[in-house]
Amino acid sequence: MEFTAVKGFKDILPDEIPYWNLLEEEAKKIFKVYGFQEIRTPIVEKTELFKRSIGQETDIVSKEMYTFQDSKGRSLSLRPEATASVVRAYIQNRLYQKGGVQKLYSIGPMFRHERPQKGRFRQFHQINVEEFGDPGPMSDAELIVMITELFKRIGLMEGLSLNLNSLGCPLCRPKFREVLVKYLEEKKQYLCSDCQRRLELNPLRVFDCKVNSCQDVLNDAPSISDYLCDSCKEHFSYVQYTLKEFEINFCVNPKLVRGLDYYTRTTFELHTSELGTQNAVAGGGRYDGLVKLLGGPDQPAIGFAIGMERTVELLKKKKQLQIQGPDLFIAALGEEARKKAFSWMIELRRDGFWVEMEYEDKGLKAQMKRADRLCAKKVLIVGEDELSKKRAALRYMDTGKQVEIELSNITKAIKEVI
Repeated sequence: MEFTAVKGFKDILPDEIPYWNLLEEEAKKIFKVYGFQEIRTPIVEKTELFKRSIGQETDIVSKEMYTFQDSKGRSLSLRPEATASVVRAYIQNRLYQKGGVQKLYSIGPMFRHERPQKGRFRQFHQINVEEFGDPGPMSDAELIVMITELFKRIGLMEGLSLNLNSLGCPLCRPKFREVLVKYLEEKKQYLCSDCQRRLELNPLRVFDCKVNSCQDVLNDAPSISDYLCDSCKEHFSYVQYTLKEFEINFCVNPKLVRGLDYYTRTTFELHTSELGTQNAVAGGGRYDGLVKLLGGPDQPAIGFAIGMERTVELLKKKKQLQIQGPDLFIAALGEEARKKAFSWMIELRRDGFWVEMEYEDKGLKAQMKRADRLCAKKVLIVGEDELSKKRAALRYMDTGKQVEIELSNITKAIKEVI
């Protein structure tokens, strides 16, 4: 019997890892510059956390969560997104008592039982950023500048478009919701079955629908921008002004909403045209009421998430990254040479060099093939003749150049060359 991965779950193989490493390493570098610290939360949480934060009637909670009961009958779920977990940790560990703004980021897997498709899996990975404690538009602008800078550093920003919108606040959004529901009710017959259900439960989610008939209905739908209160208008105007100051191109997209109930005011997404209908590679926004909703103090917050699978797909289209090979491969011929080579290899590894060798008795041709497959930078060739002469051959694999090295203090000589 041959075992295969569960549908919707994907192996990330070594030849793809350099792209993941590039994304993670560049993200960590820029987050450090902006003052963000890493947090790691469990992948399993109490189901009620997501019902409370995301919304009982959202597709995520009602259809997509991996939920199960433990041995004591408690309902637990694999996390479908990271923000609720980070907010829970922020409250539980009293991070707000440290005062000032708290800046956190996390990297890891999320789980949603939805139809697998290009760039979307049932286990997927996100880079998440959360900032707590500042209600002003500067924090919004800060995060948007930071995420665009990250995508510039990895060479993808030129192919992305930044979309902005404001979702209003608890003072002005109810009026818009009322007008929107009235409009959609009149067009209900043209909406798909999912959107007809959303109309009753979460009408703003209709804007997320990709069905053509629903998009046609939305072409003449009321716009949230016409219903923003003065405070929300001022907030959103400042964000746009700041982005223009930093020469960051964007478009205001009145159809842009977030799929989760806790978002307010500024929302944003980075879109690509290279991945079909799944065009968002990153998105986020402000969620000022979530900390209080989950039992914490009334703390404002804003954050974003980057879809790592989709970003890696774009990186693979733009860049050719090679697997990093060993600093040295030792091709040892004969038992005595292998014993000495093994000793040299361990010593060099202790000093931080990546060294490989063949443990079996194989000829030089076979060992050189393996060194080539491993993408070794250099090969040290040593056999009985080299041991007797106390000189070994060092070959540079990129040029084919070969030099001799004294065996009297071989590890020191190798370190100098490497």
